[in-house]
This record gives sequence, C-alpha cells and structure tokens, in this order.
Amino acid sequence: MAKPLIGITANNGENRYGRPAVVLLRTYTDAVIRAGGAPVIIPSALPEDGWRTLYAHLDGILFSGGGDIVPERFNGASHPRVDNLDPERDGLEIPLLQTAVQDGKPFLGICRGIQVVNVALGGTLYTHITDQYPNALRHDYYPDYPRDKLAHPVRVEEGSHLAEILGEPILQVNSLHHQGLKDIPATLKVTAYAPDGLAEGLELPDHPFGIAVQWHPEWLQEYAPMRALFRSFVEAAGA
Repeated sequence: MAKPLIGITANNGENRYGRPAVVLLRTYTDAVIRAGGAPVIIPSALPEDGWRTLYAHLDGILFSGGGDIVPERFNGASHPRVDNLDPERDGLEIPLLQTAVQDGKPFLGICRGIQVVNVALGGTLYTHITDQYPNALRHDYYPDYPRDKLAHPVRVEEGSHLAEILGEPILQVNSLHHQGLKDIPATLKVTAYAPDGLAEGLELPDHPFGIAVQWHPEWLQEYAPMRALFRSFVEAAGA
C-alpha cells in the first residue's frame, strides 16, 4: 500500500562552505516517517508552475518552522529583532497554503507554519512579543536551550479537532518563537492558548485536516500526544 506523500516546506540557507542550500531539520522528516508518511522537501525556489506540479501529487503539506515572515506581508510593525527574512519562501508558502485551504488538502503548520496560516488567511502578527504583548511570558527559548525544553503549558480548547487528537486538556510544550499571532481572521478557530493568553493553536473548521500549532511537536516525539498529532495528519492525508 502506498504511503501518503507529505510535502514539507524548507528554508533557504547555506552549507558550512557558504554555498546555497535547501535546509530542513531531520526531526520533521523523521516524525513524518514514524507516522507512516513519505516526506518530500519543497524548496522555496520553486516557481509557481513548479510547486503547482508538485502540489498535484501531494497528499498533505507540512509548513515547517523557520525565520520571520516579511512584515509588509501583514502590515506589521518594524522591530530590530525581526530577522532571517526570506521573501522567496513567503512567496511560495502563502499561495501554497491558500491553495490547500481552497482544495481541502490536509495541512499541518508548525511554529512559523502557524504564522503563515494566519497571515495567508488575512491575520497579523506581533513582530516581537516581549515588546508588543502586555504581560507576556518568555517564548523565545532559543538558541541557548535544548529544542525539547518544556517551557510552558498550553490549554487546549475542549471540543476542538486538536483536543480530540491530543487527548489532554493541558500539555507542556517547547517554545522557540519571538513572534506570535495578533489579529486572527474569523475563518480560523483558536484551539490552544499559552498561560499569558497568546494563541498557540489554530484550526480551519470544516476542513479535512487544517491544524497549526506554535510549538514544535517534531522535537517532542517521546510524548504520545505529539506523535498522535503527526499520525492523525498523515492518516488524514492518506484518507
């Protein structure tokens, strides 16, 4: 039986010699493989006719973590902490997400991925949480902390698709972001919150699988709920 084909978006970067590279941490592909999927990397340099050709063969799409979205994409406030911008990646991921929404193709967003979902559907971001969100917790536990450090709990909304998958109303999660969801479009449902009230989960109602989280479940695969999230995504892609 063929495995569901899962496209994973990737960063533009450089190798150790300064040469251009397509960059994706192996934790993403490992989590997809463990969940029963066959991962395919989607490079940001693909022109529209290229990603649309690839898209037609994909069963699901994982929007991975990475740098900040260009603030002009959502009329965001400038801030000196905005970094690692990649306009080429924005230019691929935003229409790719919009197409998956329109077609009902399963997708999972992680960290930057939840921000892409929000922006692509008309939402905005805090460009630096600490300076723009009152009484904020610390959310940027990087780069000097283990990526699997459990930084804070999240409360999962009862009755949501995410709650059904994770099976627990409160979970401890890692936190590797300095930006966060600000204005959230009415088409999206908030499904998880940090203790400071910041939205950490979104889903698209009436979509076969349209879920995004602000934390990094691919680094927390020793925990059953995080494995269940990937498994449910891959199963939806194969349905």
